[in-house]
Amino acid sequence: MAERTVFQSVPKKHVLSLGPQANVWEAACAMTRANCGSILVMEPPDRLLGIVTERDLMTRVLARALEPKQTTLAQVMTAHPQCVAPETKVSDAVVIMLERGFRHLPIVGADRKILGVFSIRDALPRELGAALSQAEFNEQVNDALG
Repeated sequence: MAERTVFQSVPKKHVLSLGPQANVWEAACAMTRANCGSILVMEPPDRLLGIVTERDLMTRVLARALEPKQTTLAQVMTAHPQCVAPETKVSDAVVIMLERGFRHLPIVGADRKILGVFSIRDALPRELGAALSQAEFNEQVNDALG
């Protein structure tokens, strides 16, 4: 059986987004309503500026005691997030996430259109295992090369 791509693995193709001047409270409410762990920060009509995740809300807002209704997404987003193409294999996406320490990757088509957001939760256990093996191998090679 062929390995799934990130686009095939995303159950909801709906993209949750707000503008950079939206506040953190609005983003948290939208994420809660959609049961989604991230929100893209977009500038109309379709320019990706950044991403804000539930982890960002915890570490960049709550832990710093920022006021959610006074803090804009532009202030706490990860600007210019790494993106993947829709044909990217799930295990390759998981390796990127493991090596870079994040859990969400926007999926961007050839025309720069946002097609979805791949979450670590979208990976199957077999794909996670393959990615972990690859990440461990990469680490061993890096250690050997000094």
